[in-house]
Amino acid sequence: MLQKRLTLYGLTMIAVGSCIGSGIFATPSQIVGAVPNATLVLLVWALGGLVALTGALTFSELGGLFPKSGGVYVYLKEAYGEMAGFLYGWVILLVINTGALAGLCAAFADYMKIFAPQMSDGTKTAIAAVTMIALTAINALGVNVSQGISNFFTGLKLVAIGAIIVAGFLFFDSSKVPIDFALGQNLPTNLTSAMLTGLIGVLFSVGGWHHASYVAGEAIDAPRTVPKAMFFGVLIVTTMYLLVNVAYMLLLPLDAIAQTRTVAGDAIATLAPWGGKAVAIAIALSIFGTISIYTMSAPRIYYAMAEDGIFFKQLAWVHPRWRTPIVAMGVQVVWALAVLLFFQGLFDKIITFVTFMDIAFMGLAGAAIFVFRKKMPNEQRPVKAWGYPFVPIIFVLISTAFAVNTFLEKPEQAIPGIVLLLIGVGVFYLLRAIRSKN
Repeated sequence: MLQKRLTLYGLTMIAVGSCIGSGIFATPSQIVGAVPNATLVLLVWALGGLVALTGALTFSELGGLFPKSGGVYVYLKEAYGEMAGFLYGWVILLVINTGALAGLCAAFADYMKIFAPQMSDGTKTAIAAVTMIALTAINALGVNVSQGISNFFTGLKLVAIGAIIVAGFLFFDSSKVPIDFALGQNLPTNLTSAMLTGLIGVLFSVGGWHHASYVAGEAIDAPRTVPKAMFFGVLIVTTMYLLVNVAYMLLLPLDAIAQTRTVAGDAIATLAPWGGKAVAIAIALSIFGTISIYTMSAPRIYYAMAEDGIFFKQLAWVHPRWRTPIVAMGVQVVWALAVLLFFQGLFDKIITFVTFMDIAFMGLAGAAIFVFRKKMPNEQRPVKAWGYPFVPIIFVLISTAFAVNTFLEKPEQAIPGIVLLLIGVGVFYLLRAIRSKN
């Protein structure tokens, strides 16, 4: 039996910590490129907050139903069958986690370019690849090493965000950076499609909200505290992201934001060149820490699935001395390198590839709440989704619209994910045939 020890504050901090990553420092150019209007940029970030909130409230019920095993792959497997669980593990390995790892390494290399403006794209990709390999090797030595790295750098994200917000509001000069929040300026031809396209960077940046829902079974007075924590957590994150985006726009013109992959460093550099480099170092280090977390934590998902018998059993092999899932870590880094090279180290393309498949499966997992309400009507639910059925419906509809729009507007990044998914269907039946013979 899990101990119920998580308070409202603790749950809220989990929600905040799971959401705030490194995307806020790397995605604004992609978002402004999709919606080149100051007000629309903020509306897209607010829409991303709505997706995170409705998703978190939906997943809080799912997390309460499966407190011991928790996780999206369990929801999918229990709702739709073993194939759905397997395919989620398959895309986690070949698209979502490996792609996110490749994207983070590309963002890290982009911030390194501040110190060497003439750096070629080939050199930048090489830096991203070396970073990925080095951190995987370090984390293979044991979890204590990776915990030290991630704990040291996590706080830098909050420091950098706070510094940018203060600088933007304190040193804004309208004569240097005119800012216009009028909705009539630079409106996209197809506003709905543009907003959904802008969501790619936003959803990548707020990704992680579902992690807090997995601990519903350990919450004190879960029916009251979990929905409140979800609400407060998403509100805090969305507010911080809105403020930092306003700060970007107070320091840099929109067209400049659209052209840079290092918006935070460039924004502070308008006040002092050394300040821009100092912020760039802090952000690069925070991204470095996030990469470390991915190389450590993501292979544990493949390991757990292999232990559960739903995935390749070789991924469950643990090194006898270091006690780490070294095979899973090795497979992850090799495929992440393939993703990095396939998309030529371009951050925007990589995160589109990742977010398309991630949100498609999140929407499918969110819809599982309706399946469980029908299949398990009398099952004890520590938390019931607030606003049911409207809140889950909003989440599923926005997720579906996002996936469809991304497929139509960005097929060159969406189709590779679909191809890998279809290959996974074949692999599932092949593995099942092999198991039946044994």
